[in-house]
Amino acid sequence: MIDSLFNDIYLYDFIFLAISCFIAAFIDAIAGGGGLISLPAFMSVGIDPHIALGTNKLAAFFSCSSSASNFAKSGIINWKVIKRLVPFSFLGAILGVISVVHVNSKFLSPLALILLICVLFYTLKNKNLGKYNNFCEVSKEHLKIGMFFAFILGFYDGFFGPGTGSFIIFALIKIFKFDFVRASGNAKFLNLSSNMSSVISFIFYKKIAYFYAITMGIIMIIGAALGARIAISKGSKFIRPIFLLATTATLAKMIYSLISSN
Repeated sequence: MIDSLFNDIYLYDFIFLAISCFIAAFIDAIAGGGGLISLPAFMSVGIDPHIALGTNKLAAFFSCSSSASNFAKSGIINWKVIKRLVPFSFLGAILGVISVVHVNSKFLSPLALILLICVLFYTLKNKNLGKYNNFCEVSKEHLKIGMFFAFILGFYDGFFGPGTGSFIIFALIKIFKFDFVRASGNAKFLNLSSNMSSVISFIFYKKIAYFYAITMGIIMIIGAALGARIAISKGSKFIRPIFLLATTATLAKMIYSLISSN
């Protein structure tokens, strides 16, 4: 079986895919946006686009689990907040996946593009955004706002996806006054819950190449663990420029997709 799989993909393509997925997981663990690297990599080696989506999602789930675990061990996860938000992210993603089957997701692209531009320029303008951890206490008002955005961003991730990591990190900084390190760490658990919903759906529709999802998933676990450890040790000054880079790359990809589709 393995031999037949390798007949469909050259060894150097497999190595390219492994390197791309490692880099994607490393960057995603720090500031999100890893899918911009891993998904095109899966497609570039000849994997069917629909199967590439499911395969990438399962591999990314392994990656996100790894980075979430490392952030949790560091003690920077605010469980009081996360345990309230995760169910809303999970539910939102389920509804997003169900909705995308019936509604074309393309109409969301211009809206997401505008929102990402706002996030990028706001972050550039406010140089102290996410620099310090100003979290004080969980208020009912902040929790309600957090639950709302967890649901909306979970829905967005299941329905469309690009820029989800940037949106979650930005929302956690604005709502709960986390710094970039804590926002990035806590965001992983919201990403994990929405990823799980998507993976379940792709399994149901049989759109996963398990050999590649598992092998690349193992590689991505290593990349994510390394990225999370560096993010924790280097702090917000290190994460901020990578966050800006990931957001800019997402914008560029979405603009290119919009232009090429017209």
